[in-house]
Amino acid sequence: MIRVLIAEDDPQCFRQLEEFLDDYSRETGRSFQVTHYDNGEDLVERYRPEYDLLLLDVDMPFLDGMTAARHIRRVDPEVVIVFVTNLAQYAIQGYSVNALDYILKPLNYFSFSQRLTRVLRYVKKGGGGYITVAVKGGALKLEVGGIYYMERLGHQLMFHTSDGVYASSATLQQMEEALADKGFIRCNKGYLVNLAHVSGVRDGCAVVQGDKLLISRGRRGPFLSALADYVGGISG
Repeated sequence: MIRVLIAEDDPQCFRQLEEFLDDYSRETGRSFQVTHYDNGEDLVERYRPEYDLLLLDVDMPFLDGMTAARHIRRVDPEVVIVFVTNLAQYAIQGYSVNALDYILKPLNYFSFSQRLTRVLRYVKKGGGGYITVAVKGGALKLEVGGIYYMERLGHQLMFHTSDGVYASSATLQQMEEALADKGFIRCNKGYLVNLAHVSGVRDGCAVVQGDKLLISRGRRGPFLSALADYVGGISG
């Protein structure tokens, strides 16, 4: 699922972009989750670093798209930005906010699909993208591939990652559902493990980045089966 934010104040243009994404999804099998803002001010105030692609109209009320992009880059250096504009000259200005491309109005599907195919090559997918979790005082964007495992500890969920350990108010069940297709599986009721970081199984435990996590009797079969499938898929 590719998370797309469309910032566009023209309802007709927004509907057209949404329809183009639907058409592209049917043609390619890529799926999209779309969020919409119709002005730059609300976009900046409510933006959270949880999107893969931002389709950003340049000419918007209250706050123009170029200014909005500068604000967004301060909190989200990873999201792919593509400007939607009447004027190609904005492509040059877009370099200042590390925009990848631009789409010219009036829109047509052939041009849009070509641009989108190119753009999606740059949407980070090697580690499964990013996930945003609630932490004390706000939210944290974590690279899925950098998560080793999650540990339920009292009323908190501890994320053991390549960047350190983070505490969240999220639940293990919420993360299990959110990461269902990302290679994560429980080894017991208190741990959710990223199979990409399992280096082996010893003494009834999954070895994850040097930590030994107990595999419960009831989950041993499904865990080992999932691990075998994962390793087989990588080697294949």
